[in-house]
Amino acid sequence: MLPNGPPVSDAVAAPAFAIALALVHLVAGRLGVSGRIPRSRWLSLAGGVSVAYVFVHLLPEVGAAAATLAERGTPMAFAEQYGYLIALLGFVTFYGLDRHAHRASAAPGRDDDRTGSGAFWLHISSFAAYNAIVGYLLWDRELGSPVLFTVAMGLHFLVTDDGLRAHHGTAYHRHGRWVLSAAVIAGFGSGYVLEDTELLIAVFVPFLSGGIILNVIKEELPSDRESRFWAFAVGAAGYAVLLLLV
Repeated sequence: MLPNGPPVSDAVAAPAFAIALALVHLVAGRLGVSGRIPRSRWLSLAGGVSVAYVFVHLLPEVGAAAATLAERGTPMAFAEQYGYLIALLGFVTFYGLDRHAHRASAAPGRDDDRTGSGAFWLHISSFAAYNAIVGYLLWDRELGSPVLFTVAMGLHFLVTDDGLRAHHGTAYHRHGRWVLSAAVIAGFGSGYVLEDTELLIAVFVPFLSGGIILNVIKEELPSDRESRFWAFAVGAAGYAVLLLLV
């Protein structure tokens, strides 16, 4: 058994899950669901699945994260709220990044290929860190079935891929998607070498929770997207029931 990681049987399968997640960004553009108005029902369903995973599996872990942080010297005045503050930080961070990307996209005279743009690399670097966290969390046994985690995060990557492709166009297709795919593998690989994983997971789980909620909602709520509420609801309800039963 790996330190603070899954049993050997899971360790054998875990690289396959990491590779599967890394491939999502590479093939998403070929699935015919990106950039459509009305929004593809499959993307709305994918958003519902990933949000259900957050509320059923990740948010309950935020309390455990607070306990871990308290044990490591977090000021007692904030111990109970610390995990939720990190989740809030994840939410606010990706909201800020989204607003920055929108302003950059609306700038006069912008070129569709913005590989040299600082806004592009800031956005991609942030999502690379986000994807690396997902790859790293494949080692967290407390999150339950790695299959269910991989499915939920893979569908979530479809949602984020659609948004990044809309913001950054050619630059994302040529460079960004490769960076994000590599980040999953890098995050997964770091699970072999990073110590004190309990503390890292206590930070990563709440931050990822806040980020997922923001990144799904910002894609579903704008009225010009013509999102599919019932597909979103079916995805959320169906996956929530599955998570509760497994």
